Amino acid sequence: MTTKIDKAGPVDSPPPAPENIKAIPVRHYGRWVSAVVAIALLVTLVLAFARGDVNWAAIPDYFFDSEVLRGVRNTVWITILSMALGVVLGIILAVMRLSKNPVTSSLAWGYIWFFRGTPVYVQLLVWFNLGLVFHYINLGPIYKDEWSDFMTPFLAALLGLGLNEAAYMAEICRAGLQSVDEGQSEASQALGMSHAKTLRRVVLPQAMRVIVPPTGNEFINMLKTTSLVIAVQYWDLLQAATNVGQSTGATAEMLFLAAAWYLILTSVLSVGQYYLERYYARGSSRSLPMTPLQRIRVNLLSGSNRQGGAGA
Repeated sequence: MTTKIDKAGPVDSPPPAPENIKAIPVRHYGRWVSAVVAIALLVTLVLAFARGDVNWAAIPDYFFDSEVLRGVRNTVWITILSMALGVVLGIILAVMRLSKNPVTSSLAWGYIWFFRGTPVYVQLLVWFNLGLVFHYINLGPIYKDEWSDFMTPFLAALLGLGLNEAAYMAEICRAGLQSVDEGQSEASQALGMSHAKTLRRVVLPQAMRVIVPPTGNEFINMLKTTSLVIAVQYWDLLQAATNVGQSTGATAEMLFLAAAWYLILTSVLSVGQYYLERYYARGSSRSLPMTPLQRIRVNLLSGSNRQGGAGA
């Protein structure tokens, strides 16, 4: 700092302005190399499928075939019913597992151990062939019939998928219930609320933030697992695609068609899962990130504002 002397006395001159720092970004050559390799592999894969002996024109011709659409409808229907059964039983099993009653807790643990330890495909076949053990089903004056007439392909698919899903949902719900601080339950009981009301009004709403994300994944996984119900002769998307492929001779093409329908359905479920998770995350975040539609709207508005400013 320099000092100048004038008639009024010494005056300090301002310090020189600092030089501007020129930041040079680091070049990541590995990213460019990996991107080029990934694009090359993708192009090679696309060309291999394009040059293969596949009649791609058959896929759009049968994409909205009546049998295929019936298979899509049955797949969505069995997915919804199986998940509903799995969620309801899963909540009951989770509460039983957390019970202080050793018998109730042990029964829930045994159920989860059995259904998580055996493949879904085997469970479907067991339900479909239980007529070897139970020749009749007798519910007294309510219902009585032979097991072969009672256990339809739809019922076998529903029980095989739903009861298996209940074991996984029980563990998901148990983790969600245990994530809520015990002080919440103690405070509710101190206010005179019953155990059931505390669970319904205090614990479950807070546990949903932990339960919803894996439940959405289970829903998507259930949609794909429904392809196994072909073992019990239930008419689903895979069964429809297989039958159309055998009748038309385009077996491989119809499998690609089924894969396309599965991708469409899982994409729709993924969007629903995203907004459902966003809904239950409202209490845990001060500001939620913008949705893709909100980002597009903001970008469009900012672009129009720039053009308006430039024109002015």
